Amino acid sequence: MRVSEGSPLYGRDPLLRSLVPRLTGLAYDERSRVGREHQGDLPVVLVTGYHGMGRSAVLEELAARYRDRLPLAHVRAVAESETFPPAPADGRAPTASTLVEILAELVCGLAPDVRRRFPVLVPGLFAVSGWYPGNGEQRDVACLTFARLLLACRLADGDENALRHAWATAVEGRLETMGAQADGEWGREAVTAAVVAEYTDRYQPAAAQEWYRRRFPRGADGQDPLVLLGEWFQRGGDYRHAAEQSLMAAFLHDVASSYGRLQRWNREPWPLILLDDAHFPPGQDFLDLLLEHRALPERPDHEELVVVATRLGGLPENASAAIRRDLPDLVKSSGWQRNGLAPSAGLLAVPLTPLSRDDILPLLVPDWPARPLHPYLASAVHSLTGGHPAVTTVLCAAVLDATKRGRGVGPRDLLELHAKDGRAVTEALLERLLPNRRQRDRLTLLSLARDSTAAEALAENLRLQGPDQLPANSATDYLEEQQWQRLTPPDEPLVTDALLRTLLVHEARRTSSRAEDGRSWQDIHRFLRMHHAQRGESGEADALRHTLAAGNAETVVAMLTEEFQSEKDAQAAAHWLLCLRYAATAPTPPAAEWTDERMQIALGAHDGRYAELHEIERCVNRLLHALWHVSEPHAEPDPDMCKAVGEELAYLSPRHPSWHAVLGQAARSWPAAARKKRPFPISGQ
Repeated sequence: MRVSEGSPLYGRDPLLRSLVPRLTGLAYDERSRVGREHQGDLPVVLVTGYHGMGRSAVLEELAARYRDRLPLAHVRAVAESETFPPAPADGRAPTASTLVEILAELVCGLAPDVRRRFPVLVPGLFAVSGWYPGNGEQRDVACLTFARLLLACRLADGDENALRHAWATAVEGRLETMGAQADGEWGREAVTAAVVAEYTDRYQPAAAQEWYRRRFPRGADGQDPLVLLGEWFQRGGDYRHAAEQSLMAAFLHDVASSYGRLQRWNREPWPLILLDDAHFPPGQDFLDLLLEHRALPERPDHEELVVVATRLGGLPENASAAIRRDLPDLVKSSGWQRNGLAPSAGLLAVPLTPLSRDDILPLLVPDWPARPLHPYLASAVHSLTGGHPAVTTVLCAAVLDATKRGRGVGPRDLLELHAKDGRAVTEALLERLLPNRRQRDRLTLLSLARDSTAAEALAENLRLQGPDQLPANSATDYLEEQQWQRLTPPDEPLVTDALLRTLLVHEARRTSSRAEDGRSWQDIHRFLRMHHAQRGESGEADALRHTLAAGNAETVVAMLTEEFQSEKDAQAAAHWLLCLRYAATAPTPPAAEWTDERMQIALGAHDGRYAELHEIERCVNRLLHALWHVSEPHAEPDPDMCKAVGEELAYLSPRHPSWHAVLGQAARSWPAAARKKRPFPISGQ
């Protein structure tokens, strides 16, 4: 597979090099034109995926490739609680926390490169961007927006701050003349009237006023349509929705008007809008209004705006008519065609899929002379990450950095590496995947629990405080909000995503040495062992697993041996194998508290230590350690360990009066399952 230098976007070529060029008419990495797939009616491309799947990276790559080649605006939607800063100076996409802010940023991005600089939309944005008299912060934000709009549309010259101050002074002067009250709705309406009056005196937007007048009912005749637009917007509810529909219609009207017969005949590329994080309300509002407008039976303005948006998770619930295409389907044609009048019929959803092992291998090719890497390292990274792009790229970079420093890296060392900034790789990854630090710290501890019920008991024992509800429920809600999982039953793991759970457990192991009393690795597993032991036989497997996680293999071996020698009937063999299999999935204890000798013990190198034990118990000890070693999900199973699993089970099989058939079957099937990294089958289950 071809690899783009410096780009983490492996496996995204069908979207970047095929679909978007066919929508824009411009090749991805060449100064040439390509045939357009859709003309007259374009889909909105909605790129979906979970944290770290590369949604933002796709838009950043498109912005870098198409900037200066066509009118382009790149905006990131954020929650309304986040402030609205001016455009970032470092070239990153500006943020917007309302629909009006998104439209303003689109104007600022597109206006310099379109023929008509939004003569209808800009007056409308002024009309709806008021403030309450006396609120200086709101006023300054609104006037800064005014200044940026005027400069982008070349309606004014000079310094941004000077222009902001001039507008604030002018509007405040009009308010004093009008005698506007400092409180009440009338004060806000007065600001709208003052802003519109100032804009009208300066720019005489008669055509825009006439355009908006046609959007209002006949009963509104005689009123300034821009003032009325602002008042409807401030009323909220259905009035605001109607005002927002007018703003969207104005935006699309201005875009369409910039492409006359000559521009269309010359195939001038239409603007490209890149909208990141459209799952936030302002982004969703923008897409909904755009799709509503394009779904009108008699669409007034046939613009061919190219829109690529991203959304955390999957499709929204109200998008039943959307067309979904996997990445490989996009190579030749998107296959999209509007089907019906539902707004969501205008959506083309493209889910970002995990990387394949073939995508990962090029990431592990060093660009300097170095000793060869472990031959199965790409497989190990894929097994650990499941192809998650962000985690994969960080891990591979950490591998190459460690190799450059002269450290050999094997599959079992992946989580012990450090990121570029020197932090532990799990710490850096979790900060990215779980942005809320409080919930991240809480989940690091609760991830050690088997299920939600055990997690709630652990949270109570650790006195973890929740804001409005039980801590484990709060953590679950956070995971759902971040699209990591759906609602889970009490008997399911609190963290259902295998990769996220692996990272959290390792971070708990890594930080346990500096944990407070009661929160250390040993303390937590001791509590969880007791919690499950109280459930009797149904909790036996979990109790053994937490005992092994604490490093107390001797106790686990003794209990399994006692069960084996109890001479129960054949049905008990399945339960014994289940306990053995599940216990062996225990996370290993912290390195400071435990030395990994699983391979040596499994191969009998330390049998001398256990000379006083019966041969059955020594066999169970070897078997447990062999299974524990091969059960690590991201490590390539050692052939000797797989063989040892079969040999020990074969030794035990004829030594039990009623379990020999079940154990004999396991002796034949478990080594093959270990080699292929498949679940260990249990006969009769």
